[in-house]
Amino acid sequence: MANIHIPKPWERISPKATEEKIYQDRRQILKQLGLIGAGSLLLPTTLSACMNPKDGQSSQMAAPDQQAPDFHFEGEENFYPAKRNERYTLDRPLTEEYTATHYNNFYEFISPKDRNIYNAYKYVGKFDTSDWQIEIAGHVEKKGKMHLGDIIKEMGTEERTYRFRCVERWSMAVPWTGFSLAKFIQYLQPTDKAKYIKFTSFASAKQMPGVANQDWYPWPYYEGLRMDEAMNEVALLATGIYGKPLPKQNGAPVRLVVPWKYGYKNIKSIVKMEFVSKQPQTFWNTIAPSEYPFVSNVNPAKPHPRWSQAQERMIPDGEPRPTLPFNGYGEFVASLYK
Repeated sequence: MANIHIPKPWERISPKATEEKIYQDRRQILKQLGLIGAGSLLLPTTLSACMNPKDGQSSQMAAPDQQAPDFHFEGEENFYPAKRNERYTLDRPLTEEYTATHYNNFYEFISPKDRNIYNAYKYVGKFDTSDWQIEIAGHVEKKGKMHLGDIIKEMGTEERTYRFRCVERWSMAVPWTGFSLAKFIQYLQPTDKAKYIKFTSFASAKQMPGVANQDWYPWPYYEGLRMDEAMNEVALLATGIYGKPLPKQNGAPVRLVVPWKYGYKNIKSIVKMEFVSKQPQTFWNTIAPSEYPFVSNVNPAKPHPRWSQAQERMIPDGEPRPTLPFNGYGEFVASLYK
């Protein structure tokens, strides 16, 4: 990682951020037109979202970078868009949809022809997210493989707007759709021996060029949380974004969202949750333990070994902002770390 130059998102020309009211108005218009519930939302978030910032063409015409989700189940359209949970508010506008779905790093989709990790959306075409299952293992009563569709039907969905902070100092604001991780854990009934959860991502050399061509990494990607962190109300298992199912490059069909931690803790494309008694190893901590600790809370007072974390830059414009302790979620999570 240290030897790869990563162009920062704010170095590129991109559309402006979407104001909260515009996004809400769009949701209402779609409902009135009867387009919600058809399983496909085709209208752009704003006029600028219609334009590909790379070539000025319509993003709907530029089909190769608009990968439709493979994952489907009967009645899926009833879960998107979900009712917004107003308990979680923002101090900034939502990031424009095109930006949020085109500037994200997903090392499994790094192409040998293109080392830019923010171009993951170009290389997800072979990724099959249909018939998705999550294996539940370890110190828990309900073990075995569960179909994601059945889980969503059991848990339901809601929308939450969260800040997102990358360890590389860029940030965004995103409307996630999903369900409470704590609620799912309670449903699974872990035993008293469960002190941590280890999450594992999907990995396939046939479907993911980064896995095939970066065999020095310890695939599959794996992450972990303490049980008290996982049971915090803010932790979310996300299955959608901007009122639609997750795009593949954003971690389809299900990912973790823990917004008080740096982005690499928010593991994508989860295929296994294991309830364990001892602190599990994590992917980046295994590779560079001095740079990526297990807890990895957003902390402006604790610099990364190679850069300060005191400020962040909002994508796409590069607007500088002071980094908030716990990314602004201290009222919910600070008590976990006293």
